[in-house]
Amino acid sequence: MIAHQLLGSLALLSLLLLFWQWWVARRFLRYQHIEQSGFAPRVTVLKPLKGSDEHTEDCLRSWLAQDYGAPLQFLFCVGQEDDSVQKLVKSLIAEFPGVNGRVLLCTEWPGANAKVCKLRRMMSDALHEVLIISDADTHVPPNFVGQAVQGLSDERVGIVSCLYSVDGPNNAAMWWEAIGVNADFWAQVLQSNSLHRMDFALGAVMITRRSVVESIGGFDDLCAHLADDYELGRRIFSAGAEVKLSPLVVECRDGEFGWRHAWAHQLRWARTIRFCQPLPYFFSILNNTTLWLGLWCFAPVPPEPCIIQAGLLIRLLIAANLQRELTGNSRHTPWLWLVWLRDLLTVVTWALAFLGNRIIWRGEEFRVHRGGLLERIDTD
Repeated sequence: MIAHQLLGSLALLSLLLLFWQWWVARRFLRYQHIEQSGFAPRVTVLKPLKGSDEHTEDCLRSWLAQDYGAPLQFLFCVGQEDDSVQKLVKSLIAEFPGVNGRVLLCTEWPGANAKVCKLRRMMSDALHEVLIISDADTHVPPNFVGQAVQGLSDERVGIVSCLYSVDGPNNAAMWWEAIGVNADFWAQVLQSNSLHRMDFALGAVMITRRSVVESIGGFDDLCAHLADDYELGRRIFSAGAEVKLSPLVVECRDGEFGWRHAWAHQLRWARTIRFCQPLPYFFSILNNTTLWLGLWCFAPVPPEPCIIQAGLLIRLLIAANLQRELTGNSRHTPWLWLVWLRDLLTVVTWALAFLGNRIIWRGEEFRVHRGGLLERIDTD
């Protein structure tokens, strides 16, 4: 009876946490539209790049085609002269003759985080005070910049982050990853924010000021950190500025990948969060509804099957609703059974996050040390 009561309590707790995530998410996304005021500062967009896939051209074009009433500067940075993405970017800049855009080469690597090293390089050529830092795989609507910068109209705000959805998966591995972002991750971020003020940033799109970045020492000290977005937001928050989450949602469009890539990405993500927030990550296992319902079935006195079935159905229905709230469509519905598989595999990545410190990032192997410091492993 003790095992039955304990596992039953954990299953109930996981369901309550699930309803909590659903509630805060539903409240937040009622405010996706942002009214544009007279605040329209000059903006520099920073885009660190490495290689390209079938979506890169459309993603970059969506930024260059922005309808914005103030000057925009676009800086792109690569790490190698022979990176083929340079040719693509230059052709896109030529497609928009009125756009101020340049491609830069990063030659100094003060740390193992190539993305931040490129940001550091671009800062020396940035012309404007307001900065938008964006990953290469983000796709945005034509009025995005005008709405996104409104978050900085309040001088107390130091950095604004955007939620993101994974768009266009076309195989089981990609759907598995997409469901994790579209049905879980963003709601968990909002759940955390409902407990305390947001003190970290999300890296898909970040809007900040040059003076704010310089006030925390610039990007120099972030070049050795794995979770550069988290660390940037944390330092800005510690300096006394507010970290704000925008109601805007951007799309992330990845090139096709399989299970091996998906697993390496999930393990990297798990170990990243574990190093950033070890205690909250340890207790995140309590959110795993499928795990606790499954374990409850093996208690010496198991519950009625209808209770387990109802719990699993609730997990599925909430996942379907959350992904529809974030993406605005129900394309994930045929693949929603992957929610249960994802929950079970998450138990493995959760455990492995505490049992190792190696990750694979963009085809390279790294070792993560205390504090999230990154060390490249030389395989030569």
